[in-house]
Amino acid sequence: MSRAVLFFLASTAVAFAQGSGAQPLAHSPQVHPDGSVTFRLRAPNAHLVSVAHEGAFSQPIQMQKDEGGLWSVTTSPLEPDLYGYSFSVDGERVLDSSNPSFKINLLNPMNLLHVPGPLSLAWEVNDVPHGTVHRHRYKSAVVSEVRDFFVYTPPGYDVSVARNYPVLYLLHGNSDSAEAWSSEVGRADIILDNLIARGQAQPMVVVMPLGYGTRETLLPLPPGATRDPAITQRNRVKFKETLLSEVMPQVERAYRVSRDRGSRAIAGLSMGGGQSLATGLSTLDRFAWVGAFSSGSLEDFNTTLPKLDASVNEQLRLLWIACGTEDNLITTNRRLREWLTGKGIRHVAIETPGNHTWMVWRRNLATFAPLLFQDQKGLRTVQ
Repeated sequence: MSRAVLFFLASTAVAFAQGSGAQPLAHSPQVHPDGSVTFRLRAPNAHLVSVAHEGAFSQPIQMQKDEGGLWSVTTSPLEPDLYGYSFSVDGERVLDSSNPSFKINLLNPMNLLHVPGPLSLAWEVNDVPHGTVHRHRYKSAVVSEVRDFFVYTPPGYDVSVARNYPVLYLLHGNSDSAEAWSSEVGRADIILDNLIARGQAQPMVVVMPLGYGTRETLLPLPPGATRDPAITQRNRVKFKETLLSEVMPQVERAYRVSRDRGSRAIAGLSMGGGQSLATGLSTLDRFAWVGAFSSGSLEDFNTTLPKLDASVNEQLRLLWIACGTEDNLITTNRRLREWLTGKGIRHVAIETPGNHTWMVWRRNLATFAPLLFQDQKGLRTVQ
């Protein structure tokens, strides 16, 4: 869904809430020097308005209406970060038409709030050399549709120079689009720019493909319902086929990337975390580095990874599994790590504060990327 469409939907929803003759919206959100934020929404005909923003423990905040019909609330100071948020107007979810910045999502778009922080934060734009994000479209024979993928090339990348770069295949989650990681919310390009400039990560190419083997996984579920395991498996299998037989060959023809397994990594968040584990650990002839951030869609490990045993320790350079402690997938991730330990498979286990949000996943990437394509002697492992 384009930003123009999202902005139209937001404007239409707010206009409906306001009624006819509404005045222009006041500026929202307003970030104050201490990190607190004032949200405003003009809805004179509304009876109850609240705002909800992302965060480990955040709850909807009730807003107050003034005599002119302007609703507002000021939060306590927020940590520097990027937050998705939306309003609720008499029970109806509404986007902020006065804020053109969006967290693009195919099922649950939100506005995006940036509380700036020190330039040391990996996702803050610094005055450093910047890489380039390229968009590619192609007709997929596997899924019979036109789809896209995005490629980040690091600063100094020159196709005419005889140098091959290591490559990270970076996967998004369910309901995201292919541009999720390179968007204003994912900021993978900014994170890599900063890490490379600081000498903390190897210059690398990052490929961000569309992660749906079947669009069935995008169908919304009724409250309390669970996804049919057959759909999850079909999605995982078909995605793997598109990645290996379509995306990777195109990337290796168009870019100077190494074809050596030791210079290939795969990682992803949520659905993409499960896909990175299922694909990476079943094709160790192609990938030596595997990462999963809040991985999902892997309930039956023995069925998904039937041949996995301790022999993979000779091939894996890194198996990195992270999850936020407030994430509803933390139990599944702990079960996965116990299962790996029971099989004698070495891995790095990471738990950090946070929920199932990009606030966790940006930090995951900023921690994971510096480990890639490095000498792994002395790396702490869990066995």
